[in-house]
Amino acid sequence: MKDSMKGSMKDSMKGSMKASSDMDKYDVIDLPIVDSLYPRPDFMPLAVPDDLYKELAVFHGDPPVWWIGQIIHYLFRMKPNVLKDVVNAGKKMGFRGTVVGVHVRRTDKINLEAAYHSLDEYMIHVKEFYDQLERRQPNITRRVYLASDDSSVLPEAKSKYPEYKFIADITISQSAGLGTRYSDGSLRGVIIDLYYLARCDYLVCTFSSQVCRVAYEVMQTLHGDASNNFRSLDDIFYYGGQDAHDVRIIEGHPSNGDGVMEIKPGDAVGIAGNHWNGYSKGVNRRTGVSGLFPTFKSKDIVKTVKMPTYPQVPWKVR
Repeated sequence: MKDSMKGSMKDSMKGSMKASSDMDKYDVIDLPIVDSLYPRPDFMPLAVPDDLYKELAVFHGDPPVWWIGQIIHYLFRMKPNVLKDVVNAGKKMGFRGTVVGVHVRRTDKINLEAAYHSLDEYMIHVKEFYDQLERRQPNITRRVYLASDDSSVLPEAKSKYPEYKFIADITISQSAGLGTRYSDGSLRGVIIDLYYLARCDYLVCTFSSQVCRVAYEVMQTLHGDASNNFRSLDDIFYYGGQDAHDVRIIEGHPSNGDGVMEIKPGDAVGIAGNHWNGYSKGVNRRTGVSGLFPTFKSKDIVKTVKMPTYPQVPWKVR
């Protein structure tokens, strides 16, 4: 965006904000990009409300994700005509029963923000899910909701994995291409994909993708605890622009000189990523050393913050 355009937009925003003489009565007057917030408020993700945390920690494996999911689910409310269209799309595709959601993010993301992952890498984990489930439910139909911005993925999936029933609308993938990504049809496709990915029993995707993370967040509002109902091929869960994600070390581990750092019980470690091989990478807040450490020897540090409870708002329990 050109500087002149930025300037005119800022002036316009300032003007509209100044025009309001009763601005003080509003809780929210601006929604800036999260990365540019300054000063950063205490309630930034991954913080959870202080008054909810004790109960959350009992019934959910990842309280920050649950809390984010509640907000996203609220923002994702659909008008009746939109919801009707989305539900009809699901019926047409045959979305029913047990379904594993697979989201394959490609196009402009590859080599800029994320690495390429073949369809086979996703399907390994789909197979693992159904193999385990089949021990309890023999002859189950192996349904996969397949979402992608690459229209070549669906034909490949049907050709290579005939034992699976793929639920998809290839026109959604086609509309997600770079040339039509910002069209009304593409927006409709994203809404449909998010709606049904969140309603899958298990997700296989890349958490470097915002679509995947949003689906995972909304999924938490539709199950008692779906914190483990996923497999990410790259990142751990994060909220773009979040505060630091730290873990507490519960068991020590020595440095072995091969990239593994020393950790001691009680250390706080800032997470940089999970290698999905039993080790995570991070920086030890005590020593300042960066390196690998055994993931199972740590647990999340959950930040709790006193947030407004809005007691004047009547409860509507459904």
